[in-house]
Amino acid sequence: MIKKEIKIELAKGLEARPVAVFVQVASQFDSSIFVEYRDKRVNAKSIMGMMSLGIAQGEKVVIAAEGADEAEAVKGIEKYLTAKE
Repeated sequence: MIKKEIKIELAKGLEARPVAVFVQVASQFDSSIFVEYRDKRVNAKSIMGMMSLGIAQGEKVVIAAEGADEAEAVKGIEKYLTAKE
């Protein structure tokens, strides 16, 4: 299992459209991927779970991935979350 703390750089944080794209990025990987934010842990491939977090720009989350492509999954998610639109 790999865990990495990532600062959200997306201009609008993780609201509806960015969450949909985030879930698409996470769903490309076979690994189990979770987002940990404050006291919650949700499946990164769940739109409803991700929307429930309400993460704003500048907040930090922990991405946890476990599986055959866990390293690639964390890198891909980090690339998306740190992109300056």
